[in-house]
Amino acid sequence: MTESTPQPAAAKPAPTPGLRMLIDFGPLAVFFAVNSLMGGPQLARMMAATAAFMVAIFIAIGISLWKTKHVSPMLWISGALVLVFGGLTLWFHDETFIKIKPTIVYSMFAAVLAYGLITKKPLLQMLLESAYPGLTAKGWRLLTINWTVFFVAMAVLNEAVWRTQSWDFWVGFKLWGVVPLTLIFAMGNIPMLLRHGLTTDREIVDKALPPEQ
Repeated sequence: MTESTPQPAAAKPAPTPGLRMLIDFGPLAVFFAVNSLMGGPQLARMMAATAAFMVAIFIAIGISLWKTKHVSPMLWISGALVLVFGGLTLWFHDETFIKIKPTIVYSMFAAVLAYGLITKKPLLQMLLESAYPGLTAKGWRLLTINWTVFFVAMAVLNEAVWRTQSWDFWVGFKLWGVVPLTLIFAMGNIPMLLRHGLTTDREIVDKALPPEQ
């Protein structure tokens, strides 16, 4: 009786750029739309938008599982924190919880990446799951430094905005400020990555973006 040869695991389907944007930024668009289109007092809009955001992010996780058979670690983390801080917002009727969630997420990612730099562990490479083919160890280190600085800056910026501006301004900032800043930052890293071994790929920005916080 002969042993059967093990079959290689099926490759995970790669999401299209449109699907990736839907998964990463769709929940934020839902949050913005519900807050903008719903009438009534701010408290009611805040509660409805937060609840819609919580539902939307778990729909996004479901779509990711359905279409790609996979959910990125960063999306799992973001989804879990949305559940916790969104739940606290709804329970206490206090917008502070949902406002500080991005600060905590950014700070946590920055701390994890800084730990990886200190201990010389490729934690960013593990989080992004080799989204940058061919990138050298030095390239990964430089990219880790850049993302660490970016996350720290975004945590500080989120704190400054929610503490000094109105609820509606902060919600708009999440969509029209954070998303463009993230895209510009990711694109700005490409020349450095290409100098350190990155294989040219028209989807490198799309594949390596963190989910919106």
